[in-house]
Amino acid sequence: MAVEPIDMRAGMETVLGKVVAVFGSAQAHHAYIFTNRRANRLKVLVTDGFGVWLAVRRLHEGHFARVQDAAGTRLELTQSQVDALLVGLPWQRLGKPSQVTVW
Repeated sequence: MAVEPIDMRAGMETVLGKVVAVFGSAQAHHAYIFTNRRANRLKVLVTDGFGVWLAVRRLHEGHFARVQDAAGTRLELTQSQVDALLVGLPWQRLGKPSQVTVW
């Protein structure tokens, strides 16, 4: 996931260029996720080994949770985190141990 927002008017070649600039190269069987400044849209570039496809998701209400304090220009997500991100769940909390206490 790219930390910096991208202009949602960007087409496939522009987004692919951004992937190469941010991630070094576009690896087969990987998805690269970008948000806009308002975080109400996502662009996902996927390379499947045969070609490249670009998908866009727009929320009618609310926004996608973005990374607040990330070092660098990218963040690697697990499959569970990507699934949670795409449906609007708090993906940053996945994988962290939770503690329940009773007083």
